[in-house]
Amino acid sequence: MPQLVLIRHGQSAWNLENRFTGWWDVDVTEQGAAEAKAAGELMAAKGLDFDLTFTSLQTRAIKTLDLALEAMGRLWLPTEKNWRLNERHYGGLTGLDKAETAAKHGDEQVKIWRRSFDVPPPPAEAGSAFDVAADRRYAGIPVPATESLKDTIARVLPYWEERIAPALRDGQRVLISAHGNSLRALVKHLSNIPDDEITGLEIPTAQPIVYELDAQLTPTDRYYLSER
Repeated sequence: MPQLVLIRHGQSAWNLENRFTGWWDVDVTEQGAAEAKAAGELMAAKGLDFDLTFTSLQTRAIKTLDLALEAMGRLWLPTEKNWRLNERHYGGLTGLDKAETAAKHGDEQVKIWRRSFDVPPPPAEAGSAFDVAADRRYAGIPVPATESLKDTIARVLPYWEERIAPALRDGQRVLISAHGNSLRALVKHLSNIPDDEITGLEIPTAQPIVYELDAQLTPTDRYYLSER
C-alpha cells in the first residue's frame, strides 16, 4: 500500500524569535538542525524508506529534508522543489513580532489573521522590506500579496493532484518536507477535516507524520512516528 510521510521543518530563526515568517527565507536554528537529524534517525530506526521526496523553495524546509535524508543515508534520493509547498504568505505581517502585533492590533484581530480559515492578513506592499517578488527563485510565479489558509490550500492541492498523488498511486514511497500551513492543507485534504477544525490543528516541528493509504489514497491510519 502507498505510504506517505509529512514533516514540518525544524525550528527556524523566526520561530525562535516569534515572528511571522511566511514566504521570507530564514534558516533553521541549531536546534532545528538537530530536530531534523533526529527525525531522520527515527525514520531509519523505524525501518522507513522512500523513493521520492518533495519540498518547497524555502531554505528551512530544504535543509530539514537534507539533514533527515543524510541521517538516513538517503541524500541521493530524487527531490522535487516547488513553490506550491511554500508556507502560507503572511502579507503585511511578514517579519513582525507576534506579541508586538497583538499589542498593536489586539489579540482578537491577530487571532483572526492567524487562525481563521478564509480571512487573510493585510497585503504586503510592493517593494517593502520583505517583498520576495523580485527573488529569482520566484521568476514567473504569481507571488501572492497575502494568503488565508483557504488560499494556501487552493495552491497546494493542484500540485498534490499533479505530482504527488500519481507517484503514490505508482507505489512510490513519498516524503514531503514543508511548512505548518502547506502541511495543514494536505492533512485537511487527506483526512477530510472540516474548515472550522483544521485551523486548530497544530503540527510540531520535525515530527514525522505517517499516512498509511489504500490504493485510492484514502487514509487507513495517520500517526506521529514517535508514538509508534
